[in-house]
Amino acid sequence: MATLGVLSCQILELEFAYILANDGDISEIIVVDNEFSQGLIEALKKRTGSTPRLVSAFGEYFRQDNSGLTVLVSILDVGLHIVIKHLQEGVVKASKEMSPHVDGIMLGYGMCGNALANPEELLRNEGVRVPVFIPMDEGHPVDDCVGLLIGGREIYYAEQCNIAGTMFMTPGFTRHWKTIMIKGNREGKLDWKISKRLFKHFERNLFLTTPVLSKETMVENVKEFNQHHGFRNEIRQGTLDLLLSTWKTAKKSIGGNVDSCTENYKTTIRGN
Repeated sequence: MATLGVLSCQILELEFAYILANDGDISEIIVVDNEFSQGLIEALKKRTGSTPRLVSAFGEYFRQDNSGLTVLVSILDVGLHIVIKHLQEGVVKASKEMSPHVDGIMLGYGMCGNALANPEELLRNEGVRVPVFIPMDEGHPVDDCVGLLIGGREIYYAEQCNIAGTMFMTPGFTRHWKTIMIKGNREGKLDWKISKRLFKHFERNLFLTTPVLSKETMVENVKEFNQHHGFRNEIRQGTLDLLLSTWKTAKKSIGGNVDSCTENYKTTIRGN
């Protein structure tokens, strides 16, 4: 059967671990083992009870004859989005290296400040010849990880209009907020004085809960952040529907079955 490639930011490592672990069509999960993939690897171990096959580079993966879907995953640095050019360069480089080994590539990104507003054209111009899929929202790529997990631009905008000073807390952001803040600081450190100035008009954390991480863990993850800012905590049910829809589209495009992943997802949702 076919091989589907996944290129994703660390922010969505838990979401992809969840989808991969619940898709019965997958015969093998292969992960490029680097400093950014450890969260995904650990999450897959917890959900599947086994370690995925690890390779140090795309060239170490060779197609095998089997009846199931092979998934080749590479996780990229959470800090790339801070500079649009760096994000584009990182995704282009990884896509070019991955594309000879897969039948299609799914991106675990949104537009991210228009860095990936038209990823198919961007990558095609760089010589990537396999189909490329990015999470979509009403005919356009999702804005970012918040837009993806909140359910689209309309809901995202409504929450911003409701309270402009909202810090959107996705599972991935609660795990990587400190790294993002440090990499976003020119001096490469966590500077609470600057952070307080940046967020002085903010008033709430809005936690987007999904099956990948409990709300209690999410709140605990940002305890230090909130000790310095004092935002009130609110909870909103998030969703994996947009991500799952793109996963199904990518699988179908390269000849995969979409029924088992849908049913497994629904069963797991009901069980949570």
